[in-house]
Amino acid sequence: MVERANACVLDRGLFLSLHAVRRQLAAMPYDLYLVRLIHQVTRRAFPGERLWTATQLIKQPTVRFLRLRNREGCDVYIQPYAGDHNAGYILLDLDHGNPDTLERMRANGHGPCVVLQTSPGHLQAWIRVSALPLELNVASTIGKELARTYGGDLASTDGRHLGRLAGFTNQKPSRRRRNGHAPWVRVVYVQLGGTTQGTALVAAATRQASAMPDPLAATGQSTALRAMELVSANHPGQAHQIYQGWLHRLHIPQRFPKTDWSIADKWIAKSLLQRGTSLTVVAALLRGGSPGFPRGHSDPEDYLRRTLARALRELHGKAFPASCTPCVRDAAQQ
Repeated sequence: MVERANACVLDRGLFLSLHAVRRQLAAMPYDLYLVRLIHQVTRRAFPGERLWTATQLIKQPTVRFLRLRNREGCDVYIQPYAGDHNAGYILLDLDHGNPDTLERMRANGHGPCVVLQTSPGHLQAWIRVSALPLELNVASTIGKELARTYGGDLASTDGRHLGRLAGFTNQKPSRRRRNGHAPWVRVVYVQLGGTTQGTALVAAATRQASAMPDPLAATGQSTALRAMELVSANHPGQAHQIYQGWLHRLHIPQRFPKTDWSIADKWIAKSLLQRGTSLTVVAALLRGGSPGFPRGHSDPEDYLRRTLARALRELHGKAFPASCTPCVRDAAQQ
């Protein structure tokens, strides 16, 4: 009887975690998510940080694995993944649980798609400002502006900052309850869709970022890639020439006389990303150079986002390493 009761408790806990993960991911959809497990005491990341789709993350074996690591002292973090860019989601870390703040955000057109209670009195909000990836400096500028406006943590505003995944406990010792238990990370609000002022936020941050020194010179990006960026962004005709050059470099017409342009787009995107070209540049090249684009796509920008996500997935998407349980490896590979 005792074993049966324990099994019921475990099953209920798994169900609650699954429900919380599904609610959070449904309200902040993306093609890939980066999941990171960090042990609270040692501050070491669990080996095997990998990319996951929403379908993989909401499988029972995956959530069971994450619950086990969580019970061992690891905090569970997540981020919509867009390579060297921000995925269009801004994280706002609020060290206060004032409900007036959320009302003010919605009234100002900055309404979040997800709000989590990471511990009593502490909130995290995800705000979708763009359907396309953003340069990291643009995303960071937006994050800082929102943090200043709503009293958020300025230290958590970089464009790649990780937020917590709902359905697991917050392992910070300072967040422990009086009974010594770790508090659960809970979903307190979801609203599918982007914020109404997202376009304005991106435009203002882009203008501000463009006034800053160009970081490309400091990073040593090649002249060819820089020229490609300028050409693809400002001269669609030349973008077409660049696309054709890559088409023949990869021998696509010779191998496939009846070319599937969706596949060609993905292969060219994959080759460019592999050489360090930014997502923004690749999207501009496909937009201006792919034959007949948008070829009847009802939502061309969504097509571009999905094409880039598939290219990234093939470059980087892997399951957890062999040190993880077989059931989780199988879930990640499906």
